This record gives sequence, structure tokens and C-alpha cells, in this order.
Amino acid sequence: MGQGQADLAIQTLKECAHNGEWLCLKNLHLVISWLPVLEKELNTLQPQPNFRLWLTAEVHPKFTPILLQSSLKITYEAPPGLKKNLLRTYESWMPEQINKKGNLSRAHSLFCLAWFHAVCQERRNYIPQGWTKFYEFSLSDLRAGFDIIDRLFEDSKDFQWEFVHGLFENAIYGGRIDNYFDMRVLRSYLEQLFNSRSIGSLNGRGKKMTTFPYSISLPNSCSVLDYRNIIESLPEDDKPEFFGLPANIARSSQRMISSQVISQLRILSRSVTAGCKFDREIWSTELSPVLNLWKKLNQCPLTWQSKWEGPEDPLQYLRGLVARALAIQNWVEKAEEQKLLADTLDLSDLFHPETFLNALRQETARVMSCSVDSLKFTASWKGRIQEGKLQVKISGLQLEGCSFDGKRLSENLHDSPSVSSVLPCYMAWIPQDAYGPYSPEECISLPVYTTVERDHVVTNIDVPCGGNQDQWIQCGAALFLKNQ
Repeated sequence: MGQGQADLAIQTLKECAHNGEWLCLKNLHLVISWLPVLEKELNTLQPQPNFRLWLTAEVHPKFTPILLQSSLKITYEAPPGLKKNLLRTYESWMPEQINKKGNLSRAHSLFCLAWFHAVCQERRNYIPQGWTKFYEFSLSDLRAGFDIIDRLFEDSKDFQWEFVHGLFENAIYGGRIDNYFDMRVLRSYLEQLFNSRSIGSLNGRGKKMTTFPYSISLPNSCSVLDYRNIIESLPEDDKPEFFGLPANIARSSQRMISSQVISQLRILSRSVTAGCKFDREIWSTELSPVLNLWKKLNQCPLTWQSKWEGPEDPLQYLRGLVARALAIQNWVEKAEEQKLLADTLDLSDLFHPETFLNALRQETARVMSCSVDSLKFTASWKGRIQEGKLQVKISGLQLEGCSFDGKRLSENLHDSPSVSSVLPCYMAWIPQDAYGPYSPEECISLPVYTTVERDHVVTNIDVPCGGNQDQWIQCGAALFLKNQ
């Protein structure tokens, strides 16, 4: 279903109902506004006994409930895994689409596209370390990517891969992403997969030489069977290295899945209990206020969250509130004694740590007699920052995705903890033209989140990594404030 097909669908529906045939209407989520018309036609039909109507649609919040209630519903969920995803893609492509004109570079480009699409979708299984949220990468993105590659090889033999990067990043896949650090991951994948090294170049003998970024050798042919054989050789269980994720990613993933299951069970328990106690149809008027309060049980009021975006569980919220109130009292006593900046501070003691860093920025600008826009934020594990007129020593930071010894980042092993402590560091605001403690080539900017859920960013910190920034971008490395 799509634009301009409504009349044809109604006409075909009437013919099939009259002749006792089967009819399938696909992608009804694209014509939500037309569904009431379909309902009306179904109510007026007098079909033959053999008539069947099949409807397919993706999940949509505005899908008409009446049509759902009158239907026999079947939910299909695609099997997870990179291998299954690649197989689905190659099953949807015809052999002539891949070996068109016998262009080997084009066939390699399509495999890179299928791999890129699969990685983007399957990385959603590792939220929030993979992506910070669930992005609706769909078959339409794959089709758009296929069309771009197809047209590029039709128009020119040699083209700039930056053009492909820009279209994928700004018009197709990147159009669904609203987080800067997720966009950085997407850009890293694009630069890693779509380049002259991955797609292939001619060697001295006139043969295509391809260096795929993973431990896979692309075939020197355009046969779809050769590519399917490569896919079939992949393991059933995804390897973290396929996504650039750390070896211990399973721990973080299992922790988040467990939290989601517990939350869903609590919701199910409340709904079952409510259903047992009340007949909502009969007592809706009398008990609606009680039921509304029941739904809000074990949830933080919005007025609380407006003051401080703490845990959603009220008990945890109150515990965090008391802990921070006591810590702030200690901060006040140190400030009265003019010893606050001389001591080691923990940003997790504050309700709004970004406000403290902004105040430090304003005070630094006042001391240096410059504008706040002329300052940049920096951190150092080497010792005090030479260019920093005002600086603080911060402790309590935690790291996920890799390890850090104070000198450079290192990969996590299978038995490494999912979250590790970071050594205290100095933070300061320095002039934009001043040299920081690390050169841009040897460090990477990592976000500092308030919690491991990665909902709120406090600031960004340059951490020494020894080069190869893509490795740390793809592994989902991020810093957190210590949990109270």
C-alpha cells in the first residue's frame, strides 16, 4: 500500500470477496488515515466462504484498534543475529541485481551495504552501550542505500566515497539519529566500510584487491552464491568484534536486559492485581480516581523530576536525595573555609554537576578578564594543568567500554568488569588557543554521563588513547559519575 493505491485496493477487495479469493494488503502502517475506509468496506461486504483477507503492517501507535480486534493477529519477529540479517538481505536481492554488468566493485559495495545495515540493526541489542536508544533502521533505509550505490556505478566508474558518506549520514541512516555520539559511531562505520580499501582497487596484475575491515575475505566474483557462502560461514552467535564492541559486552547487555525484564514484570504484576480487584466497566466512575493513583504507584512524581532528574524508583530517589544533601553540606563548609577548590571533589555529590562546571567557567573568565566563549574545557591525568588559572581535582569517575590506567585506553578482556574506576584528574577551563595536556591526535573526546543509562550528558573529556579513535568510538566508551 502507498499513495494512490486506495481505490485499486478497494476494487480488488470487492472482487476477491465476490469470487471467494484471497487478498493480501501490505504495509498498512503507511496508510493509517485510510484504515477507517477499509473498516467501512469490510462491514458492508458479503464475502464468499472461501474469501480471506491478509493484512501486514509494522507497529504503529495510531493503528485502528477496531480492525485489530476483529482480526486474527500473528506477530513475526525477525531472528536476531548478524548472520540472519545478512541472509535476509541477500534473499531479498535478485542475482541480476548483484552481478549487474559484472562489476566487481559494485558487488563488493553491496556486500558492504548489507554488512553496514546489519551492524546498525543488530547493534540495537546492546543499548545503551551500542546505541543510546532504539533507532528505527528499516528495510526502506536498505533500499535507499541500494539505489544510491546503483546510481553511482551507473553514472561513473570513479567517484568520491565522501559523497556516499554524506548521503548515508545526513539523508538516510543518520536522519534517524539524534545523539551526537551515536552519529559519531555511524560515521566511523561509514568511513571503515565504504572506502577504496574495502571496495577494492587494481593491483599490478589487473586484479581487484580488497581489504575488508573484518576477518573476512570477499570473493573475486559477482556470484550471489559466493557471497551467501561467506555469510553461511559466519558464526550463529555474534562476535563483539563485528560491531567493534568490547569482549565483555555480554555483561552490560545482560544487566540491561535483566533490568528491563524486572520492570516489565512489575508492570504486569500491577495490572493483574488491578484486574482481579476491580471490574472497570461497572465501577469506572467510582474507581477511576483510585485506578489513576494505582497506575502512579512506585513512580516518582513529575514535580520531583523537574527539580532533579534522579532515579525513577521513589525509594532510590530519596536515598540519592539524602546522600547529595549531606555531601553538599560538606561542600558548603569547605567553601566557607576557602578550601573547596583545594580539595578533591566528586561531581556525583551534586544535583546538577554541569552547573558547577559552568560556574567554574564563569569564574575563570572573570579571573582571566576574558569572555566565556574564549575558553575550552580540558582534563589532565598528568598533574596540574599549566594554563588553568582555576582548576579542580575530580574523583569518582567510572568508565565503560574499555579500561584506563591514567596514561592511555586499553581493550577490555572477557573477564574484565563492565564498569571500572578512573584515577582522579584535574579539570580546568583554558584559552582556546592554549595547548592542552594532550595533542588532538593522541586523545579522544568521551562523554561524561550522570548514570550508566546514558540519559544525560554532563560534559565531554579528552582522554589519551594512543591513536585509532575509531576503535574507541565503536566500543561505546563513556564515562559516568559514581552512583551514590
